[in-house]
Amino acid sequence: MSVWHQLFDFDDYGELLVLVRNSLVVGAALGLVGGLAGVFVAMRDLPFAVHGISELSFAGASAALLLGTNIVAGSITGSLLAAGAIGVLGTRARDRNSVIGILMPFGLGLGVLFLALYKGRAANKFGLLTGQIVAVDTPQTAWLLATSAVVLTALVVMWRPLAFASADPDVAEARGVPVRGLSFAFMIVLGLAVALSVQVVGALLVLSLLITPAAAAARVTASPVLLPLLSVVFATASIEGGILLALGSSIPISPYVTTVSFAFYVVCGAVGRYRARRGGARRAVPAPA
Repeated sequence: MSVWHQLFDFDDYGELLVLVRNSLVVGAALGLVGGLAGVFVAMRDLPFAVHGISELSFAGASAALLLGTNIVAGSITGSLLAAGAIGVLGTRARDRNSVIGILMPFGLGLGVLFLALYKGRAANKFGLLTGQIVAVDTPQTAWLLATSAVVLTALVVMWRPLAFASADPDVAEARGVPVRGLSFAFMIVLGLAVALSVQVVGALLVLSLLITPAAAAARVTASPVLLPLLSVVFATASIEGGILLALGSSIPISPYVTTVSFAFYVVCGAVGRYRARRGGARRAVPAPA
């Protein structure tokens, strides 16, 4: 089999499409969650926290796989433990990064231990790290959609005060906004969002859904309305496009998702630089007398 057919094999595509129906539904929900949460991940400088939470999410999912229990529940439990620890112990950026630096190797080590003890299919082990295109069954779909609804509801409720606290925490606190409480609440929401993303793209590459789409959108707009909208569009297109491109291939889904996501970032970066040059050229032209 050629490399091309390993990467893209569209034989019997229609029959295979039925197998990923749940993944496509969950992918749409993840795109919405990842795109919206990613806006605050970028505003609050939390990419490192996303990666740290994903390691504990991986450990929780690995433990559930070993014990034969619900993998989504295990992943969520690990994410919430990590998010809670970061939220409680890491009130300042310096403290937060230290906590994350401690949690990351601990979570990864636990996950590797649990997978080493697991004697089942090797694909199940690999999928927790790099994602699986058909890993989402009907019970998991219900779990993932319910959790997505919780995350979206929480984001809608806290959106305005959280945006204020993220943009200028000192002024927000002076005006009575519960900055510390919002920070902890968002860490919990972020933990849930990470656990959701791990189910499809794996623990190693969750940043492709929770930071890259928002970063790409920020390259072309600063509008408080257009930024989250574009972030959601990019995240959804990345996950759905990754699923459809990976369908039928022997390659895990994550390289496809990350490539599509990165392509959006590159294109938006080029558009942003072009607009900046045009704006600079217009300002350089002297006004007519």
